[in-house]
Amino acid sequence: MGPGLLFAGAAIGVSHLVQSTRAGADFSLGLLWALFIVHFFKYPFFQYGPRYAAATGESLLDGYKKIGKWALALYFLITFATMFTIQTAVTIVTAGLAKSILGSSISLGSWSAIILVVCIGILRIGQYKLLDKAMKFIIVLLSISTVAAVIMATSNANGPSISWIQHFPIEGTEIAFLIAFMGWMPAPLDISVWHSLWALEKQKNTKNFSSKNMLMDFNIGFVGTLFLGITFMLLGALVMYGSPEGFDSRAGIFAQQLIDMYTSSLGNWAYLIIGLAAFTTMFSTTLTTLDASPRSMGKTTSLLFNFKKNNYFVWIIILAIGTMIILTFFISEMGMLVKIATIVSFLTAPFYAILNFVLIRSKHTPKAWQPSKIMQIWSAIGIVFLIAFSIWYLIQ
Repeated sequence: MGPGLLFAGAAIGVSHLVQSTRAGADFSLGLLWALFIVHFFKYPFFQYGPRYAAATGESLLDGYKKIGKWALALYFLITFATMFTIQTAVTIVTAGLAKSILGSSISLGSWSAIILVVCIGILRIGQYKLLDKAMKFIIVLLSISTVAAVIMATSNANGPSISWIQHFPIEGTEIAFLIAFMGWMPAPLDISVWHSLWALEKQKNTKNFSSKNMLMDFNIGFVGTLFLGITFMLLGALVMYGSPEGFDSRAGIFAQQLIDMYTSSLGNWAYLIIGLAAFTTMFSTTLTTLDASPRSMGKTTSLLFNFKKNNYFVWIIILAIGTMIILTFFISEMGMLVKIATIVSFLTAPFYAILNFVLIRSKHTPKAWQPSKIMQIWSAIGIVFLIAFSIWYLIQ
């Protein structure tokens, strides 16, 4: 196992810590239908990343180039337009949690720099091997602490009982939340590209990581994101549902409110476990995005401009510097920058879905690895869903 856990680490971030918990706080388990349906429709397109890598020994980026250089160039532009603000957003939330848990006088900007340096050190010293090992530890820690938090909340819940009645939003603010919740759950579809690159790295470093293992590894990681999405929704429902307190829309402040509310409901003894679950959630996302965006950009520039030298670490430094520049000079505009980045990522989901589907059914994929008829129908319906959902988003 390895790439599937990296997929989970990248996916389980703001979408789970903030959105799933908020869904539980506002609707109890009323949005479970949305959680399941979005995982169902996105599944094939995420799976085509490791499937194509297993079938061809190439990444999805190699496949995009075979479809046409325009596809690769468009991927480059989309990634470059969003990677700095996304990295800044996840880094500052992680820094906020570190500052809160340790009660340090160190500023948020300094904590962000420390976290970036630690992540760069992990990626520079151990590269993929250390990332692979570190993520196994982080995901296990995240899973144990989150499940422990649910058990504690279940045994100590003083609020209203869990509601299983499914809720279908009809008001403007509820619809806006539903769109944000489903759009980023479990993750943007470009993570399928990252997964194909991680799968190839894993195969290069581990002799017994076969093509068959790639799909099993992905399925475990994907089911893990669904499971933890449910657990965070349960946490919100058990501790926050029916609370008169409002929650800040900014992820960092919301995360602190989240920890404070658990502490007030369950007792100060719960602070460390809740804080650990929240911090490991965001640190895993910060680490994997700092690896994945440079890895994909390095590969993309090599394919577009025929660079022979691996410029992966150069892109890590570019991303880290860009992140610190945004944190230093544009932090007041962070909300707008993140909104633009997330909208771009969300509206490009049909683009990645169609590209992945066309590639996996093309002559570039061996027949034995092409999806079954059922999977093709599933994919076609998924593409219609993502396009319709994007149109609905723009209308709303």
